Amino acid sequence: MSDHFKILIADDSAVYRKLLEQQALSLGTVLVAKTGREALEIFEREQPALIITDWVMPDATGIELCQRIREAAGSGYTYIIILTSNSEKQNVVKALSAGADDYLTKPFDSDELLARARVGMRLIELHREIGAKNRLLQELALTDSLTDLPNRRAVVDWTERQAGGAARHGFPLWLVLIDLDHFKSVNDNHGHAAGDEVLKRFGAILRSNTRCSDICGRIGGEEFVQVVTHSDENGVRIVTERIRSQLAEQRFRVADTSFNVTASFGISGFSGGPKAPEFEELLKRADGALYQAKKLGRNRVEIEPCQHEPAAMR
Repeated sequence: MSDHFKILIADDSAVYRKLLEQQALSLGTVLVAKTGREALEIFEREQPALIITDWVMPDATGIELCQRIREAAGSGYTYIIILTSNSEKQNVVKALSAGADDYLTKPFDSDELLARARVGMRLIELHREIGAKNRLLQELALTDSLTDLPNRRAVVDWTERQAGGAARHGFPLWLVLIDLDHFKSVNDNHGHAAGDEVLKRFGAILRSNTRCSDICGRIGGEEFVQVVTHSDENGVRIVTERIRSQLAEQRFRVADTSFNVTASFGISGFSGGPKAPEFEELLKRADGALYQAKKLGRNRVEIEPCQHEPAAMR
């Protein structure tokens, strides 16, 4: 195996500890405990992939160790092999019921121990691979594939959590709805590849103007959002105007032609109050401001006054 695996040996016998340690060195990094309590401390600190533990130890048995580890239920799975001199069936059942994955009788055969340990390591490796794939799938489920920005679902989840905090603690939260102007003509006149390039480049502009404490995303087609917290109306206007001007200054080239793209921005916000507005309500109000921006000529920012805004922020 590889040294990225940690193996915990727990046994009160110095002879067996030494023997187990020598066998386990070929599997990875070996940690050693003389008691059940020491084994638990090492487990909590190091989170080993594999534990080989004696059944009978001072202050905590191997069975109790299994139960405590399973109750902890951390993010990764730990494979547990219990060693004992008692091979009666009822003890085997007791060990497996407590959460052990395998059972070996003392004195054990070294080759058999390694074989059983390698089975455990293969299962741990599989568990890690599945975990990594699940994390990737979760990330993909929350990411727009074209721009690599958070998608609508991710933005909604984040905003509703932050809105609850804004309602309780009275800090401002602003939702900026952004629509690229005449985007259909970009696809019609220059092709969808050019349209995709516009979306990706605008996504990069939006990301570069979004603080780590805020969020931005693409919610569909040529529509984007940015959610800004802990900022007054002047602050959110400055950021939004910067994004607007940076896009307007971009020059896009296709073959022998070049063109510019602009965007219109509608902003809604709130601060404090007995209940946070739903994301869809904020979006609807921002859409009203966006309609005004389009009506007044596009390539501009319109802000709806922040609701429930504290006097100090007006």
